[in-house]
Order: sequence, then structure tokens, then C-alpha cells
Amino acid sequence: MNIYKVKINFEEKGHETVELPIAEGESVLDVCLENGIELQHNCGGVCGCSTCHVYVNKGMDNIQEISDKEEDFIDRAVNPRINSRLGCQCVIVDGDIEVTLPDQSQFLGH
Repeated sequence: MNIYKVKINFEEKGHETVELPIAEGESVLDVCLENGIELQHNCGGVCGCSTCHVYVNKGMDNIQEISDKEEDFIDRAVNPRINSRLGCQCVIVDGDIEVTLPDQSQFLGH
């Protein structure tokens, strides 16, 4: 199993950029939760909502291709962009990745 790096930037004030190891086959959501980084995931990380929405800054070719289902949920996300993905679907296949987590303070509850 190959280990890569995920660089996580935050839009929310008061959070420093972090770099963490991410294994091939692991998702950005998994790494966030394992390291105490709050990334909403109302559906439990099964591509059933848009709350784990992230922006992929670098390494889009290093994650699984986007599915039609994921595209539908991204359309419902807050402030989607061309580089939007769902953290639960950002599964590493080969190489490093850099993402930005949108401000999570807008979500109420979990």
C-alpha cells in the first residue's frame, strides 16, 4: 500500500494548514475524521449529501474520477466551483493531493 500526502487548507479563520499522510484507497473525509478535523458528513460518507464538500486545489488526477451521483450532490453544495468534490469521494489512487475545506461554521449540528 502506498502512502501519499494530503495538504489541507481551511477557509474558516483560526485554522492552520496541515499536511497529513493518506494511504492509497483512503478518502479525504477519512483522513480528516482520523485526525480530529471537523468535516461535516451528514450521510455518513456514502455520497448521499453534499456536506463534505471540498475544493481540490492540486492532484485532481490522483483521486477517483467523479461519478454522475457525486456531480448531482455537488450541484447542491454551498458555493460549488469547478474544482469541487465530495471529501468522501476523494479517494486516493496515485499521488499527493491538496484541498481546501469550506467554512464549516455554517452547518448547524452534525
